[in-house]
Amino acid sequence: MNDPQRVNIGKQHPASYKALIALSQEVEEAAATAGLDPLLIELLKIRASQINGCAFCLRMHTRDALKKGENPDRIAVLPGWEETGYFSETERAALRLTEAVTRVADGHVSDEEYNAAAAHLTADQISAVSWLAILMSAFNRVAITSRYRVNG
Repeated sequence: MNDPQRVNIGKQHPASYKALIALSQEVEEAAATAGLDPLLIELLKIRASQINGCAFCLRMHTRDALKKGENPDRIAVLPGWEETGYFSETERAALRLTEAVTRVADGHVSDEEYNAAAAHLTADQISAVSWLAILMSAFNRVAITSRYRVNG
């Protein structure tokens, strides 16, 4: 899948990539300050990356989640989270909002999706979850466009 003709856009414009990294640090701090569990943060990154089809970010954040102690079963069922009993109401609200923000072209984060999240998340948590989804979509697009290698 690696195309030698592809430009690594992060290396081509390092200041832009450095700004994305700085944004990532801000978003991580906001998520922690909002009281989001570090394991949930990793699950949200994984879920956004699943939706966007980014193998590089999926591998990285799955490994990160496992290192932090996430249950492999929860990662395995993440695409079907709504059908399981593995996730708390707060986690379900965050996953629902992450999916809506990641799929913004499909419904512009409907009032129904937003209100479902707002029933279980604080304003700070809604903002942090939204920023995590936005950030992951940006990173996914950098990795996919640049064809970051994912080898076994």
